[in-house]
Amino acid sequence: MGLKCGIVGLTNTGKTSMFNCISNTKAVVTDFAYSTNKSNIGVCPVADQRLTHINTFIKADKLIYATLDVIDIPGLAKGANQGEGIGNTFLADVRQCDALIHVLRCFDHPNLLHVEGSIDPVRDIEIIDFELQVKDLEQIERKIQKVEKAAKVGDKNAGHELEILLKYKAHIENLQNVRTIEATGEEKAVVKDLMLLTEKPMMYVCNVNDKDAVTGNQYVETIKQYLQPLGMEPLIIAGKIESEIAELENEDDRNLFLSDVGLTEPGVNRVIRQAYRLLNLISFFTVGGKENRAWTIRKGMSAPQAAGAIHSDLERGFIRAEVIKYEDLASLGSELKCKEAGRLTVEGKNYIVQDGDILHIRHNT
Repeated sequence: MGLKCGIVGLTNTGKTSMFNCISNTKAVVTDFAYSTNKSNIGVCPVADQRLTHINTFIKADKLIYATLDVIDIPGLAKGANQGEGIGNTFLADVRQCDALIHVLRCFDHPNLLHVEGSIDPVRDIEIIDFELQVKDLEQIERKIQKVEKAAKVGDKNAGHELEILLKYKAHIENLQNVRTIEATGEEKAVVKDLMLLTEKPMMYVCNVNDKDAVTGNQYVETIKQYLQPLGMEPLIIAGKIESEIAELENEDDRNLFLSDVGLTEPGVNRVIRQAYRLLNLISFFTVGGKENRAWTIRKGMSAPQAAGAIHSDLERGFIRAEVIKYEDLASLGSELKCKEAGRLTVEGKNYIVQDGDILHIRHNT
């Protein structure tokens, strides 16, 4: 689907180390603030053990996992909305992302100074939020001016749109992010074209030292308390050690190093699962022939729309989908046994694809 997750945060928080954990593209990590003026772009394979397991029943020449695009956006600074640091370059890149991963510095390092002079991850959240809110407010105010002009020349819808825009304006001026506003679908449609920065789903990652990888530390606790009223929980990742582990080619070596720091899986797996939840994503599978493959779609999509994720021709010529649940294949052991047990169903255009569905698309193109 071409979905993009942007990694954001103040400079020297460990964003690039986090990028190197997640992405198959490795970027240079330095101890200097603003050492880069462009975003690093990489692709993150979505590890899905279900696809690996499917291949034990239905062999294919290769496995193709779903992917997410990951963008390591250069570090922000207070005053970015006025061009400080890399300023507007950063904010333009943020606008192109579907979701944001805010990396928070939750570690001490005597040789790596914090741009604000001290370690305070709650303050860092508020700085980033404020910078994004200022840019959103500018967008809202520009549209208000256009709508006011339209109202003066007799546009009947302009008055209603103006009410909605003023509602958003007041929310942002109260130092609130757009994602927390209570709005109807109609109201959201009025601001959709603005691609508001604080409307984007956000997850928070506490970047800690190796020794705090499992239990966290006092900085992490302050973040947990801050996010609790929002119903959110931060992820804890030791970015430096995990980026080093990610460079190991042998899986057994990676697992051994993870075990040494008390982890059972790479932090990237938890980040991806959270990204899927934030973006309301699920995976379905196509199998047989040359490849077994995972595909990413939004929850609630119909079978024709899922077919369109494979190729637009399949959506246009969709006839039906033969569906097997992953759990049924895993328990029964083959497509034939699923069919014999009545666990293969034939679904039409109104079928809503479920996470883990194995689809055979029938089409007339």
